[in-house]
Amino acid sequence: MKMLTTQMSGLLQRIAGREEEMIGMTARLLAQATAGEGRVFIAAFGELGAVSANAIRGQEPLRGAVRYRGEEIDSTDRVWILARSSSDVEALKLARELFERFIPFAAVADEPEDAEGNELADLATAYVSLGVKRGLLPSEDGGRTVFPHALAALFVYEAVRMDYEELLAEFS
Repeated sequence: MKMLTTQMSGLLQRIAGREEEMIGMTARLLAQATAGEGRVFIAAFGELGAVSANAIRGQEPLRGAVRYRGEEIDSTDRVWILARSSSDVEALKLARELFERFIPFAAVADEPEDAEGNELADLATAYVSLGVKRGLLPSEDGGRTVFPHALAALFVYEAVRMDYEELLAEFS
């Protein structure tokens, strides 16, 4: 338990330190829609659906957020794409569509394992990396275990939500 706690704490500290600017940029991007006449769509894939559930039905929801279900998106809207991997097929499909239509969006995902680049990060207006390159703990078979993508994404969500609320308070 102590090793897990230490590793999780380290992961969250790395995200906070390395991604602070992009977290703020994500909050500003999403606040543009809410302060205007747009909607904030949460497009979460796989286990990162936990963020969508929290943003919409949690104790402290993201004001103005709705779950993306294939609705028509226009230039007043903003989209927040969340996926375990930056190479997630569904996330990339949506990102390409938004980019081609000049609709700004933010993304949260992990970096690709290969060195071919990160298309999702290249397309997004703001991109936050989860930084979960491998399992946090060694496993019995010599590999690695504990891949806390959802927990890391929930941490990013809370950081973005706090900045977002501050920005919206300024508009009020």
